[in-house]
Amino acid sequence: MCIRDRALLEPCQIAEHLATVVTSADLGVAKPDPAPLLHAAAQLGLTDPSRILYLGNSRTDAQAAAAAGMHYVDASAFVDGRILPTIATWIERNAGHRVERARAEIVPTDATAAVLAGQHHDRLTKPRGSMGRVESLGVQLAAIAGVCPPPVPEPAAVVVFAADHGVADAGVTIWPQEVTAQMVANFCRGGAAINVLARHTGASVTVVDVGVATSLADHSASATGARFIDRKVRFGTADLSLGPALNRCEALLALDVGVELAQRSVDEGARCLITGDMGIGNTTAAAAVVAAVTGRPVAEVTGRGAGADERMLERKISVITDGLQRLWASAGTIGPLSMLEELGGLEIAALAGFIIGGASRRVPVVVDGVIAVAGLLIAHGLAPDVRSYVVAGHRSTEPGASAGLAYLGLEPLLDLEMRLGEGTGAILALPIIQAAAKLFHEMATFDAAGIGSTTPSGAYLPT
Repeated sequence: MCIRDRALLEPCQIAEHLATVVTSADLGVAKPDPAPLLHAAAQLGLTDPSRILYLGNSRTDAQAAAAAGMHYVDASAFVDGRILPTIATWIERNAGHRVERARAEIVPTDATAAVLAGQHHDRLTKPRGSMGRVESLGVQLAAIAGVCPPPVPEPAAVVVFAADHGVADAGVTIWPQEVTAQMVANFCRGGAAINVLARHTGASVTVVDVGVATSLADHSASATGARFIDRKVRFGTADLSLGPALNRCEALLALDVGVELAQRSVDEGARCLITGDMGIGNTTAAAAVVAAVTGRPVAEVTGRGAGADERMLERKISVITDGLQRLWASAGTIGPLSMLEELGGLEIAALAGFIIGGASRRVPVVVDGVIAVAGLLIAHGLAPDVRSYVVAGHRSTEPGASAGLAYLGLEPLLDLEMRLGEGTGAILALPIIQAAAKLFHEMATFDAAGIGSTTPSGAYLPT
């Protein structure tokens, strides 16, 4: 909000509900000078004025918006109710602009850097190939960065996208939806497993409300907790067994949230992104997406989630089958966006955008369990080149995770029989990923060490 005097807000106590307030006294200029509007946009992290809709009620407001390059709507339209359709049209027209831009920015990973990295490994003081998949991981990091030796992917940023699912009302989970909001608070206090593991590895944690079913307080992170960001698209999805979980605009907005958080994390210094998720009922939606993309039978990709018994598992399979049958019957062209609309959820869409955003900035993205794999499948459908930027952190015990990874030809680094989510399995793989890059920087070559070289077969030769 841009006003002349902050004191004007005190009687109605509205300031606490605003993300930023800019006054003419703050900057020493007033509208129609565009500086207050541009300053407010910068405070909100908005860099493209042409994507901003400014609401005002005066000629100077309109002039300031025009000078700032923003679109303008007269708030007097509130009188006859025209303002809401106007805003809705604006949102629909702009939904998906971030993900479209990010998709256009993705380039194939660098084959030349990969070849140089492989050759460099052969000069290190070890038998050729003796570090196994750690060597191929290092080659991938070089290809992602486009340089050999590759930069060490640190610091890392974990982003946990939180959302609820209407399908939880269909009897597919033992947990009430209220747990999602409670876990968001736990992340912000620093008490969740991902917080512990992030502290262990030096990673930051951000939790994003992209679709939690209840209103959340503005959580302030403790010294050891997660940063909280509110990007709620809607209050949970609809029940995928009864109808579409989302509409097209909502799916695109959630994709944009993921892109925004990925690019924002890189801009703030992250050199490795880690996917996290939280949401009651999300394994049902994820299994539905995996089945839809891979074509595998529903029973093969559906697991017990957070403790379902045999009867509840059968219910999950039945619910997913209903949703897929509706999808096949109703959709003309069944692409990744159609799958998001029909099956949800909001955090799966945001994860897809997050992966696309990371690839657009040429940093490795480490995916976690079945929810992240579902997001990866959507991301791959929208931008196939993202696969080369992704490292599968671990193999979840949820069968859909293995099915999705197999479909993409990805082999996870770890297999620890985990299924928690939050990014926990992915972050446990982080030290291995960082070590793969550090070998290039810290390990001696045969020439530098003066201890010999190797034959093409990898046998040592004397100097």
